[in-house]
Amino acid sequence: MKLSQGKQAGVNKEMSKIPRMFLLLLLLSTGVSAMAVEKSPIHTVAIKGYDAVAYFKVGRALPGNEAFAFQWHDMTWYFSTRENRDLFAAHPEKYAPQYDGYCAWAMAEARKAPTDPNVWKIIDGKLYLNCSEAAYEKWSRDIPGNIKKADVNWLKFFDGK
Repeated sequence: MKLSQGKQAGVNKEMSKIPRMFLLLLLLSTGVSAMAVEKSPIHTVAIKGYDAVAYFKVGRALPGNEAFAFQWHDMTWYFSTRENRDLFAAHPEKYAPQYDGYCAWAMAEARKAPTDPNVWKIIDGKLYLNCSEAAYEKWSRDIPGNIKKADVNWLKFFDGK
């Protein structure tokens, strides 16, 4: 059966849509799976790859190294040295920032916000991070009160994980 030139052009036009549709579906499915992987907790890098132990040992924020990684709380933690990684592995609760590294001010306001690893403070042996200098200033106005609020809110978030 031979199609007329007009019908053949219509078939060709419809056939040309198939690869586009296939590519669109392929791109969408790839994007969705990539987003799923990215959101997977085990692939989350804690505190933007900074060394949690360094805050306590050297008193400043230091970038970690992938060679010294440790899995805890469904996150990957990086450390600047093997010694720091081993200290953290032995006592993660001692070195990990409060609220799994979310902003202390935001947590006091019952929300999660990523932090700036360079905006931090150790209070009573616990590390608190904030998302910005402005957030740190607000949080600093009533640290004990904000910690109490944040602790209560964190329990709500943590239970909901």
